[in-house]
Amino acid sequence: MRHLKIGALIKGVYAEEVIPYYLDHGFESFGITYWQTTGDIDLKEQAKRVRELLGGSGAVVSSLTVFGNPLTGTGDNADTLASWERAIDHAAAFGCDVVSGFTGRIPDEPIPASLPKFKQVFGELARRAEDRGVRLAFENCDMHGTWDKGYWNIAHNPTAWELMFDALPNDNLGLQWEPCHQMVSLIDPIAQLRRWASKIFHVHGKDATIAWDVIREHGIHGPHPFVWHRTPGFGDTNWTDVVTILMQQGYEGSIDIEGRHDPVFKDELEMSAQVSSLQYLKRCRGGEYVTNPRISYGSGKL
Repeated sequence: MRHLKIGALIKGVYAEEVIPYYLDHGFESFGITYWQTTGDIDLKEQAKRVRELLGGSGAVVSSLTVFGNPLTGTGDNADTLASWERAIDHAAAFGCDVVSGFTGRIPDEPIPASLPKFKQVFGELARRAEDRGVRLAFENCDMHGTWDKGYWNIAHNPTAWELMFDALPNDNLGLQWEPCHQMVSLIDPIAQLRRWASKIFHVHGKDATIAWDVIREHGIHGPHPFVWHRTPGFGDTNWTDVVTILMQQGYEGSIDIEGRHDPVFKDELEMSAQVSSLQYLKRCRGGEYVTNPRISYGSGKL
């Protein structure tokens, strides 16, 4: 298939169990995620089993993601950095070239305070990844952090991205982007995407709904919720615009739906929403791939 693939995020701990189910419903790619550590999972063996499950389906593993704080190396994050290294070392076995996750940050310090440690840790990881033909992508979730304080991630604001990529201008460092996290901060995701598309290595399929009426009446610091995470197709973003901008920039990756966040289509409606989102995103990318007819005269073009 010559256009970008539409898939889903799945947890590494049950990847082999759910991949057949997702394949049956037409999902084309899988972002495999691990929380803070790859744990007891033998990535070499898991890669072998996953590739066997994918078989001749045409579906791919789009990314391996370690969500944790690789800058601290303490507590539950003690294995996060080593897990990044293992993911980089085994990415090719999964057939993918993107390893992603949070940057981490120095706890409860302003974003600039994390830059020296970020440069040290990801400078080494970028070299390791480059030797293996792997790109590193930083998820854009704030994890309830701000510019001044936080625990998980500095890569949630475009000003932080400028600081990060100034510190490490490596070509194999980029973003794992989705509109939702920017909309939560009231950033226009479409304008941002036009500016940053060339640095985006992987896309999460997650949207948001912004209640502008609530904001106009109560602001963002009152007791009333003003934004909700949504499954694509149920939020405010026109994903045809997202796909168009990505394809104009030569994006060749996937959009992997990040489920289990929608406040309405959840629980027993979870997979109904994910499959509906899959169908919606396929329409946004132009539907299924159809070859052009061959003609025997003129230039051979339609």
